[in-house]
Amino acid sequence: MAEPLALEHLLVHGRPPGHPVARREDRLLDFAALRARAASWCAAFQAHGGLRHALFLDDAFDFAAALLGAWHAGVCVYLPADARPATLDALRAHVHGFAGRAPAGLTPLTPVLDAAADFRPLSPDLAALVVYTSGSSGEPTAIPKRLSQLSREVATLGALFDAEAGDVPVLATVSHQHIYGLLFRVLWPLASGRPFDAHGLPYPEDIVAALKAGPALLVASPAHLKRLPASLDWAAVRGNLRGLFSSGGPLSPEALQACRDLLGRAPVEVYGSSETGGVAWRRRDTDDAASWRVMPGVEVRAGSGSGDDEVLAVRSPHLDLPEGAWFTTEDRARAVPGGFELLGRRDRLLKLEEKRVSLSAMERALVEGGLLREARVLPLADGHRVTLAVVAVPDAEGWRLQEAGGRRSLNQALREKLAPHFESSALPRRFRYLEAMPVNPQGKSTEAALAALFDPRRPPFRVLERTSSPGSERVLLSVEAQAGSPYFDGHFPGTPILPGVVQLEWALLLGREHFALPPDFLRLETLKFQQVIPPDTRLTLELTWAAESGRLGFKLTSDAGAHASGRIVLGGGVG
Repeated sequence: MAEPLALEHLLVHGRPPGHPVARREDRLLDFAALRARAASWCAAFQAHGGLRHALFLDDAFDFAAALLGAWHAGVCVYLPADARPATLDALRAHVHGFAGRAPAGLTPLTPVLDAAADFRPLSPDLAALVVYTSGSSGEPTAIPKRLSQLSREVATLGALFDAEAGDVPVLATVSHQHIYGLLFRVLWPLASGRPFDAHGLPYPEDIVAALKAGPALLVASPAHLKRLPASLDWAAVRGNLRGLFSSGGPLSPEALQACRDLLGRAPVEVYGSSETGGVAWRRRDTDDAASWRVMPGVEVRAGSGSGDDEVLAVRSPHLDLPEGAWFTTEDRARAVPGGFELLGRRDRLLKLEEKRVSLSAMERALVEGGLLREARVLPLADGHRVTLAVVAVPDAEGWRLQEAGGRRSLNQALREKLAPHFESSALPRRFRYLEAMPVNPQGKSTEAALAALFDPRRPPFRVLERTSSPGSERVLLSVEAQAGSPYFDGHFPGTPILPGVVQLEWALLLGREHFALPPDFLRLETLKFQQVIPPDTRLTLELTWAAESGRLGFKLTSDAGAHASGRIVLGGGVG
């Protein structure tokens, strides 16, 4: 395996020109190509001016070159978690320019062709990055990172995992726009001399196809690992899986067992956050309740193990804090020999009807009471008052109850399970049931995404089927055109029907939830409206996405036959 290099010296000392850095389809991209591309980006940033630029590029090799080019131009890179228009617009006030993708009306930076650069060692004190928390409990928070923090964490990963990982390529289901994906998918491979795939693997079928090419490491998240279908031929490829990593949240017992059964190994789970960087790790080969082992150089404070549960605090070279300062996390923990055990998140308290209610305790009670696999409780404004809402993933029994007695029967069953523990005025009033929690590119369910499920403009839906093939993705949804939807108001009095523009909006809205779509609407093609949709119609919505042509196809049908179909052409913003 190649000699590890510090990030500060990566483009200075470098590697042999032909050393492989990345794979793009069947093509190898070498160190000479990385250096040349980084020089082109460095020239672009220098020509534009400004010390802060946002960077969003889907291709991990282009991203790595742009990131290194920015650093050598003295630029601090802001990493948006996604390229949605609202996300990019929110960065306008904080950056001097955009590379890769830009808000509507702005031209993104592009690399200067055939530029040359005299790369010099980077300063460890360089203000290198601003990353954002996932926003799982509110608005995302900006987290600045110095180059020394990143370099030290990459060195820690190498010390822990290089020897066992060996000299094999890195595959990833996670985005490099988030700190976990950035470290494990791009920076650690660059420093260790291990090639990485330029394109991510959004679906399990992609993982199987990539592992057929030969031995590799896989960097994933719990959101991906808990959706591994047993129907795929994992037995044919799991011998090529030389290492598996997971971070971004707790790995459920079901997902852990699926990894053991299908992939042939338990993942290395990494505990940390955008603020702290990596803190600890574990691999549960046999013990489902294995404690966390603290990473080298990191110190933690937790409960003594005698029942006095405490909040976990961290002191780490991966943090940018005054010497000796501790960072207090949102997790409760208990110290055990050699590490610590996590005891769940700190209680999220809300004052409701003059009484304090623990949303965390309510979530635990909902899951422990049966019928649900996951539950999130959130406050919603209801006029001048606040009520509680539940977003949940039912288990098999919960789905059977809903199918037999309707949603109200499942709603009532859950309220009855909560009634012995909470005041009646605090019981949830609104419920949404999903096949899986909505997650962002970091694998987190944000409060904003959960609250959007209760927007009256958004139709309730269930995923019936999902498939993918090279260049094409398809999802089949069951959608309800509920009589209470505001879209029926006034359209038309006495004979309400669902407007055609709403049908298009639903196709695009749900398409963005299930596919990584470009931001800009270009035009409509082959649009047909065959028959009207009255209130309380249960619809089947088929969505297909062809990334190469930028076409989102949709078909709306019901027991009455076809209602609408067409294609929405999208594009723009791709660097």
